[in-house]
Amino acid sequence: MAEKLAAPVSPQPGRCAYFVERKKRFCKMVPARGRRFCGEHAALEEENARRRIPCPLDSKHTVYEDQLQKHLKKCNSREKPKPVYFAKDINAGLKGATELPEEKQVSISALSKEELENLIRKLKRASNGIKSVLKDQICSHQALQEALNDPRNGDAAFKHLKQQASILGNMKRLNLLGPRRCFIEFGAGRGKLSHWVDRALQDAKDVHFLLVERATTRFKVDGKHRKNSFERLQVDIQHLCLNKVPVLAEEKPPVVGIGKHVCGSATDLALRCLAETYANLCDDDRRESPAAKRWKSSGTNGSPNNSPSETFSKSLAENWSPVAGIIIALCCHHRCDWKHYVGREFFTTAGLGVTEFNYFKRMTSWATCGMKKSGPQTSTIKTESKEQGSEAEEHEPDDGIMECNSDSLQGLLTAEERKQIGHLCKLLIDHGRIEYLQQRGYDAVLQYYTEPSVSLENVLLTATPRQSSLPHLMS
Repeated sequence: MAEKLAAPVSPQPGRCAYFVERKKRFCKMVPARGRRFCGEHAALEEENARRRIPCPLDSKHTVYEDQLQKHLKKCNSREKPKPVYFAKDINAGLKGATELPEEKQVSISALSKEELENLIRKLKRASNGIKSVLKDQICSHQALQEALNDPRNGDAAFKHLKQQASILGNMKRLNLLGPRRCFIEFGAGRGKLSHWVDRALQDAKDVHFLLVERATTRFKVDGKHRKNSFERLQVDIQHLCLNKVPVLAEEKPPVVGIGKHVCGSATDLALRCLAETYANLCDDDRRESPAAKRWKSSGTNGSPNNSPSETFSKSLAENWSPVAGIIIALCCHHRCDWKHYVGREFFTTAGLGVTEFNYFKRMTSWATCGMKKSGPQTSTIKTESKEQGSEAEEHEPDDGIMECNSDSLQGLLTAEERKQIGHLCKLLIDHGRIEYLQQRGYDAVLQYYTEPSVSLENVLLTATPRQSSLPHLMS
Protein backbone atom coordinates (compact mmCIF):
# COMPACT_ATOMS: atom_id res chain seq x y z
CA MET A 1 0.00 0.00 0.00
CA ALA A 2 1.38 3.37 -0.97
CA GLU A 3 2.35 5.67 1.86
CA LYS A 4 0.01 8.56 2.56
CA LEU A 5 1.25 11.91 1.35
CA ALA A 6 2.36 14.21 4.16
CA ALA A 7 0.28 17.33 4.70
CA PRO A 8 1.90 20.46 3.17
CA VAL A 9 3.58 22.72 5.71
CA SER A 10 2.61 25.93 3.88
CA PRO A 11 0.01 26.98 1.33
CA GLN A 12 0.79 27.20 -2.36
CA PRO A 13 1.90 30.65 -3.53
CA GLY A 14 -1.09 32.91 -4.13
CA ARG A 15 -3.49 30.57 -2.31
CA CYS A 16 -5.46 30.87 0.95
CA ALA A 17 -3.50 30.20 4.14
CA TYR A 18 -6.42 28.39 5.86
CA PHE A 19 -5.68 24.73 6.62
CA VAL A 20 -8.71 22.49 5.95
CA GLU A 21 -8.41 19.87 8.66
CA ARG A 22 -10.96 17.50 7.11
CA LYS A 23 -9.05 17.38 3.81
CA LYS A 24 -5.57 17.61 5.37
CA ARG A 25 -4.54 20.39 3.03
CA PHE A 26 -4.67 24.16 2.65
CA CYS A 27 -7.62 25.92 1.03
CA LYS A 28 -7.08 26.37 -2.69
CA MET A 29 -9.11 29.58 -3.06
CA VAL A 30 -7.33 32.74 -4.20
CA PRO A 31 -7.33 35.59 -1.62
CA ALA A 32 -7.59 39.25 -2.52
CA ARG A 33 -4.39 41.16 -3.19
CA GLY A 34 -2.54 41.82 0.02
CA ARG A 35 -4.56 39.26 1.98
CA ARG A 36 -3.53 35.88 3.38
CA PHE A 37 -7.02 34.34 3.48
CA CYS A 38 -9.79 34.01 0.88
CA GLY A 39 -13.17 35.63 1.41
CA GLU A 40 -14.63 32.52 3.04
CA HIS A 41 -11.87 32.43 5.69
CA ALA A 42 -11.27 36.15 5.95
CA ALA A 43 -12.56 36.15 9.53
CA LEU A 44 -9.16 34.71 10.50
CA GLU A 45 -7.35 37.74 9.13
CA GLU A 46 -6.22 39.62 12.24
CA GLU A 47 -5.84 42.93 10.46
CA ASN A 48 -9.22 42.59 8.72
CA ALA A 49 -11.77 44.76 10.53
CA ARG A 50 -14.75 43.36 8.60
CA ARG A 51 -16.45 40.46 10.35
CA ARG A 52 -17.80 37.38 8.58
CA ILE A 53 -20.75 35.49 9.97
CA PRO A 54 -22.56 32.26 8.96
CA CYS A 55 -25.33 32.82 6.44
CA PRO A 56 -28.69 32.50 8.27
CA LEU A 57 -30.15 30.63 5.27
CA ASP A 58 -27.32 28.10 5.04
CA SER A 59 -24.66 27.88 7.73
CA LYS A 60 -22.31 26.03 5.38
CA HIS A 61 -21.07 29.34 4.01
CA THR A 62 -20.28 32.74 5.51
CA VAL A 63 -20.88 36.34 4.50
CA TYR A 64 -19.60 39.76 5.51
CA GLU A 65 -21.84 41.07 8.28
CA ASP A 66 -22.14 44.51 6.69
CA GLN A 67 -23.28 42.89 3.39
CA LEU A 68 -25.80 40.46 4.89
CA GLN A 69 -28.97 42.10 3.53
CA LYS A 70 -27.51 42.32 0.03
CA HIS A 71 -26.42 38.67 0.21
CA LEU A 72 -29.82 37.41 1.36
CA LYS A 73 -31.42 38.78 -1.82
CA LYS A 74 -29.21 36.66 -4.06
CA CYS A 75 -28.24 33.69 -1.87
CA ASN A 76 -28.78 30.38 -3.65
CA SER A 77 -30.39 29.02 -0.49
CA ARG A 78 -33.14 31.65 -0.44
CA GLU A 79 -36.72 30.55 -0.96
CA LYS A 80 -37.61 30.85 -4.62
CA PRO A 81 -40.96 32.26 -5.74
CA LYS A 82 -43.46 29.42 -6.15
CA PRO A 83 -44.91 28.87 -9.62
CA VAL A 84 -48.61 29.46 -10.15
CA TYR A 85 -49.27 25.70 -10.29
CA PHE A 86 -47.66 25.05 -6.88
CA ALA A 87 -50.17 23.96 -4.22
CA LYS A 88 -48.52 22.52 -1.14
CA ASP A 89 -49.29 18.82 -0.54
CA ILE A 90 -52.30 18.89 -2.88
CA ASN A 91 -51.54 15.33 -4.05
CA ALA A 92 -50.11 14.02 -0.77
CA GLY A 93 -53.22 12.10 0.29
CA LEU A 94 -54.87 11.96 3.70
CA LYS A 95 -53.04 13.97 6.36
CA GLY A 96 -53.96 11.42 9.02
CA ALA A 97 -51.92 8.65 7.37
CA THR A 98 -48.44 8.46 8.88
CA GLU A 99 -45.40 6.34 8.30
CA LEU A 100 -44.31 3.67 10.77
CA PRO A 101 -42.06 5.29 13.42
CA GLU A 102 -38.40 4.50 12.88
CA GLU A 103 -38.07 2.83 16.28
CA LYS A 104 -40.77 0.33 15.25
CA GLN A 105 -39.19 -0.54 11.91
CA VAL A 106 -37.61 -3.96 12.37
CA SER A 107 -35.47 -5.40 9.59
CA ILE A 108 -36.71 -8.55 7.90
CA SER A 109 -33.55 -10.37 8.95
CA ALA A 110 -34.42 -9.66 12.61
CA LEU A 111 -37.78 -11.43 12.36
CA SER A 112 -38.16 -14.83 13.93
CA LYS A 113 -39.16 -17.82 11.83
CA GLU A 114 -42.72 -17.66 13.18
CA GLU A 115 -43.03 -13.91 12.48
CA LEU A 116 -41.75 -14.32 8.92
CA GLU A 117 -44.07 -17.23 8.23
CA ASN A 118 -47.01 -15.25 9.62
CA LEU A 119 -46.11 -12.31 7.38
CA ILE A 120 -45.98 -14.54 4.30
CA ARG A 121 -49.36 -16.08 5.23
CA LYS A 122 -50.88 -12.60 5.39
CA LEU A 123 -49.37 -11.79 1.99
CA LYS A 124 -50.78 -14.92 0.35
CA ARG A 125 -54.19 -14.51 1.99
CA ALA A 126 -54.46 -10.90 0.79
CA SER A 127 -53.35 -11.98 -2.71
CA ASN A 128 -56.08 -14.60 -3.10
CA GLY A 129 -58.28 -13.68 -6.04
CA ILE A 130 -55.70 -11.37 -7.62
CA LYS A 131 -54.71 -12.37 -11.12
CA SER A 132 -51.05 -13.28 -10.64
CA VAL A 133 -50.22 -14.01 -14.30
CA LEU A 134 -50.11 -10.78 -16.27
CA LYS A 135 -50.78 -10.60 -19.99
CA ASP A 136 -47.92 -9.87 -22.36
CA GLN A 137 -48.44 -6.60 -24.23
CA ILE A 138 -44.99 -6.25 -25.78
CA CYS A 139 -45.49 -3.77 -28.59
CA SER A 140 -43.40 -1.55 -30.82
CA HIS A 141 -43.86 1.61 -32.85
CA GLN A 142 -42.57 2.59 -36.24
CA ALA A 143 -41.35 5.97 -34.93
CA LEU A 144 -38.45 4.16 -33.23
CA GLN A 145 -37.60 1.62 -35.92
CA GLU A 146 -34.74 3.64 -37.37
CA ALA A 147 -33.20 4.16 -33.91
CA LEU A 148 -33.69 0.49 -33.00
CA ASN A 149 -31.83 -0.55 -36.16
CA ASP A 150 -28.97 1.91 -35.62
CA PRO A 151 -25.82 -0.16 -34.95
CA ARG A 152 -24.19 2.78 -33.14
CA ASN A 153 -26.49 2.26 -30.15
CA GLY A 154 -25.02 0.27 -27.29
CA ASP A 155 -26.83 -2.32 -25.20
CA ALA A 156 -28.09 0.21 -22.63
CA ALA A 157 -29.46 2.57 -25.27
CA PHE A 158 -31.05 -0.34 -27.13
CA LYS A 159 -32.87 -1.47 -23.96
CA HIS A 160 -34.24 2.02 -23.36
CA LEU A 161 -35.41 2.26 -26.97
CA LYS A 162 -37.21 -1.09 -26.77
CA GLN A 163 -39.05 0.04 -23.64
CA GLN A 164 -39.98 3.39 -25.17
CA ALA A 165 -41.14 1.66 -28.36
CA SER A 166 -43.38 -0.68 -26.36
CA ILE A 167 -44.86 2.19 -24.34
CA LEU A 168 -45.69 4.03 -27.57
CA GLY A 169 -47.09 0.85 -29.08
CA ASN A 170 -49.38 0.41 -26.09
CA MET A 171 -50.45 4.06 -26.35
CA LYS A 172 -51.39 3.47 -29.98
CA ARG A 173 -53.26 0.28 -29.02
CA LEU A 174 -55.32 2.31 -26.53
CA ASN A 175 -55.95 5.15 -29.02
CA LEU A 176 -54.02 7.61 -26.84
CA LEU A 177 -51.86 8.96 -29.66
CA GLY A 178 -53.70 11.73 -31.45
CA PRO A 179 -54.12 15.48 -31.94
CA ARG A 180 -55.71 18.06 -29.65
CA ARG A 181 -54.44 16.70 -26.36
CA CYS A 182 -51.76 17.33 -23.76
CA PHE A 183 -49.19 14.69 -22.78
CA ILE A 184 -47.85 14.99 -19.23
CA GLU A 185 -44.62 13.08 -18.60
CA PHE A 186 -44.01 12.48 -14.90
CA GLY A 187 -40.40 12.05 -13.78
CA ALA A 188 -39.42 13.31 -17.22
CA GLY A 189 -35.65 13.52 -16.76
CA ARG A 190 -34.22 14.40 -20.16
CA GLY A 191 -37.65 14.11 -21.76
CA LYS A 192 -36.87 11.22 -24.12
CA LEU A 193 -40.31 9.58 -23.81
CA SER A 194 -42.04 12.84 -24.79
CA HIS A 195 -39.52 13.18 -27.60
CA TRP A 196 -40.62 9.87 -29.13
CA VAL A 197 -44.30 10.63 -28.61
CA ASP A 198 -43.74 13.86 -30.52
CA ARG A 199 -42.01 11.94 -33.30
CA ALA A 200 -44.86 9.44 -33.43
CA LEU A 201 -47.47 12.17 -33.80
CA GLN A 202 -45.69 13.80 -36.75
CA ASP A 203 -48.23 16.22 -38.29
CA ALA A 204 -50.80 16.11 -35.46
CA LYS A 205 -52.08 19.56 -34.51
CA ASP A 206 -52.70 21.23 -31.18
CA VAL A 207 -50.43 18.91 -29.20
CA HIS A 208 -48.85 20.05 -25.94
CA PHE A 209 -46.23 18.44 -23.73
CA LEU A 210 -45.73 19.12 -20.03
CA LEU A 211 -42.57 17.58 -18.57
CA VAL A 212 -42.71 17.29 -14.78
CA GLU A 213 -39.36 16.97 -13.00
CA ARG A 214 -38.49 18.31 -9.57
CA ALA A 215 -34.76 18.58 -10.24
CA THR A 216 -32.85 20.53 -12.84
CA THR A 217 -31.75 18.23 -15.66
CA ARG A 218 -28.81 18.41 -18.02
CA PHE A 219 -28.80 17.39 -21.68
CA LYS A 220 -32.56 17.87 -22.12
CA VAL A 221 -33.91 16.91 -25.52
CA ASP A 222 -37.22 18.76 -25.37
CA GLY A 223 -35.50 22.07 -26.07
CA LYS A 224 -34.76 20.87 -29.61
CA HIS A 225 -38.44 20.68 -30.55
CA ARG A 226 -40.13 23.61 -32.23
CA LYS A 227 -43.23 22.15 -33.89
CA ASN A 228 -45.25 21.37 -30.76
CA SER A 229 -45.40 23.09 -27.39
CA PHE A 230 -42.95 21.75 -24.80
CA GLU A 231 -43.01 23.16 -21.28
CA ARG A 232 -41.09 22.03 -18.20
CA LEU A 233 -42.68 22.13 -14.77
CA GLN A 234 -39.95 22.07 -12.14
CA VAL A 235 -41.99 20.98 -9.16
CA ASP A 236 -42.46 17.93 -6.96
CA ILE A 237 -45.52 15.96 -8.11
CA GLN A 238 -46.76 16.18 -4.53
CA HIS A 239 -47.38 19.92 -4.99
CA LEU A 240 -48.51 19.99 -8.65
CA CYS A 241 -51.96 21.47 -9.31
CA LEU A 242 -52.57 20.74 -12.99
CA ASN A 243 -55.64 22.88 -13.47
CA LYS A 244 -53.52 25.95 -12.65
CA VAL A 245 -51.05 25.24 -15.45
CA PRO A 246 -51.87 27.99 -17.99
CA VAL A 247 -52.20 25.77 -21.07
CA LEU A 248 -54.61 23.44 -19.25
CA ALA A 249 -56.56 26.22 -17.56
CA GLU A 250 -57.07 28.11 -20.82
CA GLU A 251 -57.49 25.41 -23.47
CA LYS A 252 -58.66 22.43 -21.34
CA PRO A 253 -57.42 19.69 -23.71
CA PRO A 254 -57.77 16.02 -22.74
CA VAL A 255 -54.61 14.97 -20.91
CA VAL A 256 -52.62 11.75 -21.14
CA GLY A 257 -50.34 10.95 -18.22
CA ILE A 258 -47.20 9.02 -19.17
CA GLY A 259 -44.01 7.92 -17.44
CA LYS A 260 -41.13 5.51 -17.86
CA HIS A 261 -39.95 4.15 -14.50
CA VAL A 262 -41.75 6.56 -12.16
CA CYS A 263 -40.08 5.63 -8.88
CA GLY A 264 -42.03 4.39 -5.87
CA SER A 265 -44.37 6.94 -4.31
CA ALA A 266 -43.98 9.23 -7.33
CA THR A 267 -46.36 6.85 -9.13
CA ASP A 268 -48.96 7.24 -6.36
CA LEU A 269 -48.58 11.02 -6.41
CA ALA A 270 -48.99 11.05 -10.20
CA LEU A 271 -52.11 8.86 -10.08
CA ARG A 272 -53.71 11.04 -7.42
CA CYS A 273 -52.69 14.18 -9.33
CA LEU A 274 -54.51 12.95 -12.46
CA ALA A 275 -57.40 10.76 -11.34
CA GLU A 276 -58.39 12.63 -8.18
CA THR A 277 -57.13 16.20 -7.88
CA TYR A 278 -57.24 17.26 -11.53
CA ALA A 279 -60.38 15.29 -12.41
CA ASN A 280 -62.33 16.63 -9.42
CA LEU A 281 -61.29 20.24 -10.02
CA CYS A 282 -62.21 19.97 -13.71
CA ASP A 283 -65.62 18.56 -12.79
CA ASP A 284 -66.17 21.49 -10.42
CA ASP A 285 -65.24 23.91 -13.22
CA ARG A 286 -67.65 22.24 -15.66
CA ARG A 287 -70.53 22.37 -13.19
CA GLU A 288 -69.92 26.08 -12.65
CA SER A 289 -69.46 26.85 -16.35
CA PRO A 290 -72.62 28.06 -18.19
CA ALA A 291 -71.06 26.99 -21.48
CA ALA A 292 -70.74 23.43 -20.27
CA LYS A 293 -74.38 23.41 -19.19
CA ARG A 294 -75.56 24.69 -22.58
CA TRP A 295 -73.50 22.01 -24.35
CA LYS A 296 -74.95 19.26 -22.16
CA SER A 297 -78.54 20.41 -22.72
CA SER A 298 -78.27 20.82 -26.49
CA GLY A 299 -81.29 19.63 -28.45
CA THR A 300 -85.01 20.05 -27.82
CA ASN A 301 -85.77 18.57 -24.41
CA GLY A 302 -84.25 15.25 -25.33
CA SER A 303 -86.37 14.93 -28.46
CA PRO A 304 -85.69 11.75 -30.49
CA ASN A 305 -85.49 14.00 -33.58
CA ASN A 306 -82.08 15.36 -32.60
CA SER A 307 -79.53 15.42 -35.40
CA PRO A 308 -76.62 12.91 -35.21
CA SER A 309 -74.16 15.75 -34.50
CA GLU A 310 -76.31 17.04 -31.62
CA THR A 311 -76.64 13.55 -30.18
CA PHE A 312 -72.85 13.08 -30.46
CA SER A 313 -72.16 16.41 -28.72
CA LYS A 314 -74.55 15.66 -25.87
CA SER A 315 -73.19 12.14 -25.32
CA LEU A 316 -69.60 13.40 -25.49
CA ALA A 317 -70.30 16.08 -22.88
CA GLU A 318 -71.94 13.62 -20.52
CA ASN A 319 -69.13 11.07 -20.78
CA TRP A 320 -66.27 13.54 -21.08
CA SER A 321 -63.25 12.91 -18.88
CA PRO A 322 -60.39 15.42 -18.45
CA VAL A 323 -57.94 12.47 -18.34
CA ALA A 324 -57.98 10.52 -21.60
CA GLY A 325 -55.55 7.91 -20.33
CA ILE A 326 -52.68 6.95 -18.03
CA ILE A 327 -49.73 4.77 -19.00
CA ILE A 328 -46.85 4.40 -16.53
CA ALA A 329 -43.98 1.90 -16.34
CA LEU A 330 -43.73 0.97 -12.65
CA CYS A 331 -40.57 0.52 -10.61
CA CYS A 332 -38.80 0.90 -7.25
CA HIS A 333 -41.62 -0.32 -5.01
CA HIS A 334 -39.29 -0.17 -2.01
CA ARG A 335 -39.49 3.63 -2.33
CA CYS A 336 -43.24 3.68 -1.74
CA ASP A 337 -44.64 5.55 1.29
CA TRP A 338 -47.76 4.57 3.19
CA LYS A 339 -48.85 8.21 3.57
CA HIS A 340 -48.82 8.69 -0.23
CA TYR A 341 -49.94 5.22 -1.30
CA VAL A 342 -53.27 5.34 -3.18
CA GLY A 343 -54.15 1.73 -2.32
CA ARG A 344 -54.48 2.15 1.46
CA GLU A 345 -58.21 1.32 1.34
CA PHE A 346 -57.43 -1.96 -0.45
CA PHE A 347 -54.82 -2.84 2.19
CA THR A 348 -57.03 -2.05 5.16
CA THR A 349 -59.96 -3.98 3.65
CA ALA A 350 -57.62 -6.98 3.40
CA GLY A 351 -56.76 -6.63 7.08
CA LEU A 352 -53.35 -5.08 6.42
CA GLY A 353 -51.86 -1.83 7.63
CA VAL A 354 -48.76 0.30 7.71
CA THR A 355 -46.68 -2.41 9.44
CA GLU A 356 -47.35 -5.03 6.76
CA PHE A 357 -46.92 -2.43 4.02
CA ASN A 358 -43.53 -1.48 5.44
CA TYR A 359 -42.38 -5.12 5.26
CA PHE A 360 -43.92 -5.90 1.88
CA LYS A 361 -42.34 -2.89 0.17
CA ARG A 362 -38.90 -4.02 1.36
CA MET A 363 -39.58 -7.60 0.33
CA THR A 364 -40.24 -6.40 -3.25
CA SER A 365 -36.46 -6.31 -3.67
CA TRP A 366 -36.50 -10.12 -3.44
CA ALA A 367 -37.97 -10.13 -6.95
CA THR A 368 -34.50 -9.19 -8.19
CA CYS A 369 -31.89 -9.75 -5.49
CA GLY A 370 -33.71 -12.91 -4.45
CA MET A 371 -32.23 -14.45 -7.58
CA LYS A 372 -28.70 -13.97 -6.27
CA LYS A 373 -26.96 -17.08 -5.08
CA SER A 374 -26.90 -17.54 -1.35
CA GLY A 375 -23.60 -16.58 0.16
CA PRO A 376 -21.96 -17.36 3.49
CA GLN A 377 -22.60 -13.90 4.80
CA THR A 378 -25.13 -11.13 4.64
CA SER A 379 -24.88 -9.10 1.47
CA THR A 380 -26.07 -5.56 1.04
CA ILE A 381 -26.51 -4.36 -2.51
CA LYS A 382 -25.91 -0.69 -3.14
CA THR A 383 -26.51 1.01 -6.43
CA GLU A 384 -26.00 4.61 -7.25
CA SER A 385 -29.13 6.68 -6.75
CA LYS A 386 -29.74 9.16 -9.52
CA GLU A 387 -32.45 11.60 -10.50
CA GLN A 388 -35.70 10.29 -11.87
CA GLY A 389 -35.73 9.72 -15.57
CA SER A 390 -31.98 9.53 -16.12
CA GLU A 391 -31.18 7.72 -19.33
CA ALA A 392 -28.34 5.85 -17.63
CA GLU A 393 -30.58 4.52 -14.88
CA GLU A 394 -32.12 1.12 -15.52
CA HIS A 395 -33.54 0.45 -12.04
CA GLU A 396 -32.38 -3.12 -11.83
CA PRO A 397 -32.04 -4.27 -9.23
CA ASP A 398 -34.11 -1.71 -7.34
CA ASP A 399 -31.90 1.27 -6.59
CA GLY A 400 -31.12 2.39 -3.08
CA ILE A 401 -30.01 0.10 -0.27
CA MET A 402 -31.67 -3.31 -0.24
CA GLU A 403 -31.44 -5.90 2.45
CA CYS A 404 -30.67 -9.30 0.93
CA ASN A 405 -29.81 -11.29 4.01
CA SER A 406 -29.47 -14.74 2.51
CA ASP A 407 -27.80 -16.20 5.61
CA SER A 408 -30.69 -15.29 7.92
CA LEU A 409 -33.15 -16.92 5.51
CA GLN A 410 -31.00 -20.01 4.98
CA GLY A 411 -33.20 -23.08 5.37
CA LEU A 412 -36.39 -20.99 5.48
CA LEU A 413 -36.73 -19.78 1.90
CA THR A 414 -34.94 -20.74 -1.27
CA ALA A 415 -33.82 -18.11 -3.77
CA GLU A 416 -36.73 -19.06 -6.04
CA GLU A 417 -39.23 -18.72 -3.17
CA ARG A 418 -37.84 -15.28 -2.30
CA LYS A 419 -38.20 -14.28 -5.94
CA GLN A 420 -41.84 -15.40 -6.02
CA ILE A 421 -42.64 -13.62 -2.76
CA GLY A 422 -40.97 -10.45 -4.05
CA HIS A 423 -43.12 -10.53 -7.19
CA LEU A 424 -46.23 -11.16 -5.07
CA CYS A 425 -45.44 -8.13 -2.92
CA LYS A 426 -45.08 -5.97 -6.03
CA LEU A 427 -48.32 -7.34 -7.42
CA LEU A 428 -50.18 -6.61 -4.17
CA ILE A 429 -48.98 -3.01 -4.05
CA ASP A 430 -49.80 -2.49 -7.73
CA HIS A 431 -53.23 -4.10 -7.37
CA GLY A 432 -54.07 -1.48 -4.75
CA ARG A 433 -53.34 1.13 -7.41
CA ILE A 434 -55.56 -0.67 -9.91
CA GLU A 435 -58.49 -0.77 -7.46
CA TYR A 436 -57.98 2.94 -6.73
CA LEU A 437 -58.31 3.76 -10.43
CA GLN A 438 -61.26 1.40 -10.93
CA GLN A 439 -63.15 3.10 -8.11
CA ARG A 440 -62.69 6.38 -9.98
CA GLY A 441 -64.17 5.14 -13.22
CA TYR A 442 -61.15 3.80 -15.09
CA ASP A 443 -60.52 0.52 -16.85
CA ALA A 444 -57.10 -0.12 -15.30
CA VAL A 445 -54.83 -3.06 -16.16
CA LEU A 446 -51.34 -4.35 -15.36
CA GLN A 447 -49.35 -6.05 -18.12
CA TYR A 448 -45.81 -6.96 -19.11
CA TYR A 449 -44.57 -4.50 -21.70
CA THR A 450 -41.05 -5.81 -22.24
CA GLU A 451 -38.96 -8.93 -21.63
CA PRO A 452 -37.11 -9.43 -18.30
CA SER A 453 -33.86 -9.49 -20.29
CA VAL A 454 -34.56 -5.88 -21.29
CA SER A 455 -35.69 -4.70 -17.85
CA LEU A 456 -36.58 -6.56 -14.66
CA GLU A 457 -38.99 -3.70 -13.95
CA ASN A 458 -41.21 -4.74 -16.86
CA VAL A 459 -44.76 -4.04 -15.62
CA LEU A 460 -46.85 -1.33 -17.27
CA LEU A 461 -49.93 0.24 -15.71
CA THR A 462 -52.53 1.47 -18.20
CA ALA A 463 -55.86 3.14 -17.49
CA THR A 464 -58.55 4.69 -19.66
CA PRO A 465 -61.88 6.12 -18.49
CA ARG A 466 -64.87 3.86 -18.99
CA GLN A 467 -67.10 4.73 -21.97
CA SER A 468 -64.29 6.88 -23.33
CA SER A 469 -64.46 5.82 -26.97
CA LEU A 470 -66.32 8.97 -28.04
CA PRO A 471 -63.37 11.40 -27.72
CA HIS A 472 -61.32 9.15 -29.99
CA LEU A 473 -63.71 9.93 -32.85
CA MET A 474 -62.48 13.52 -32.70
CA SER A 475 -58.97 12.50 -33.71
